[in-house]
Amino acid sequence: MMDQVVKKAVLVALADSKVKNEEINEHLDELAFLAETAGIIAINRYVQRLPHPDVRTFVGKGKLEEIKQFAFSKDIQTILFDDDLSPSQLRNLEKELNPGDREQKIRVYDRSLLILDIFLMRAQTAQARTQVELAMNQYLLPRLTRMWTHLERQRGGTGSRGGAGEKEIETDRRMIKNQISVLKEELKKIDKQRITQRKSRNNIVRVSLVGYTNVGKSTIMNLLAKADVKAENKLFATVDATVRKMVIGDIPFLLSDTVGFIRKLPHHLIESFKSTLDEVREADLLLHVADMAHPFHDNHIQVVKQTLAEIGAGNITTILVLNKIDLLQQDQLDFESIKGRYRELGFDEVVFISAISKENIQTFKQVIFDAVRKKHLHIYPNYIQSEATAYLNLG
Repeated sequence: MMDQVVKKAVLVALADSKVKNEEINEHLDELAFLAETAGIIAINRYVQRLPHPDVRTFVGKGKLEEIKQFAFSKDIQTILFDDDLSPSQLRNLEKELNPGDREQKIRVYDRSLLILDIFLMRAQTAQARTQVELAMNQYLLPRLTRMWTHLERQRGGTGSRGGAGEKEIETDRRMIKNQISVLKEELKKIDKQRITQRKSRNNIVRVSLVGYTNVGKSTIMNLLAKADVKAENKLFATVDATVRKMVIGDIPFLLSDTVGFIRKLPHHLIESFKSTLDEVREADLLLHVADMAHPFHDNHIQVVKQTLAEIGAGNITTILVLNKIDLLQQDQLDFESIKGRYRELGFDEVVFISAISKENIQTFKQVIFDAVRKKHLHIYPNYIQSEATAYLNLG
């Protein structure tokens, strides 16, 4: 995890001339929110317009000098990039930003490392911790430099890498390779246990909450299942998968809440979280939650749809749940036209709710019930339920 002393950061983004300023600012706002979640304050941001990243230092020489001078003058400890850096870019940036005669060292983080750090902070179960540690080690292996402190826990060090040389980096590299092998074996054991657990659920409908991070999934989970899932106004408040059995009408089903998605989710993280994402991949029904009050919620919906397709869950029946309608003005709530637009984009059903103010929750439960009942009848074709029970006992 990031050192507790790291408090101030500068944000850096690169975009070509086609990207609008509003979109760039939204991306940097999200990066600032990620930083805040990790306990870091972003005090300035830099944007460079380039068709492609500089092969050597990601940003151009002039922009890097500008960032460097500001960082020196304001005692900045961290530079956060909104994209992934190659191992050589990372090494070159750390060399440029840390001349030998300067005591205060500046650490360089890219987007993936920041997200991985947050996941390490959030993971609670043994499975999630193992998954994140595996992803972190796979990320770090080609990027080892003398600046990095992520190995302190394994190495038992004090956090000072000041005089570490190539020999110590080689030692760390061997240690990481060994740790990757150990973590992979641990995950194989966990996966076998999870497969056995999931096989026992084949006779019950499975519903999974999915969505961009911080859209209210955990709040909805708590509302529907009367669960006690952590719900905070922070990115990735939920990392561990949570599964609860619940009943609407008199039909039982399993409801799961999994990690939220985000732009540029680290590849290693998706691979490591395969067993957790099986809760999504093997679901009979997805509740795709979006923050309707967010100005870029359409972009977030597309990110989630793309991620679902990448993990093999793109063809599962999906209800789009547009949350936080209590934050919108009445003239923004033309439900029928909005619903029609999203149905054209392939959503089976669209529902508008506020999980906080509980607006339209009974309608939401009815929509879930209707969808779950159809799936339930595939499992139990002879199941009979009275219409009165179906529509009056929604709890």
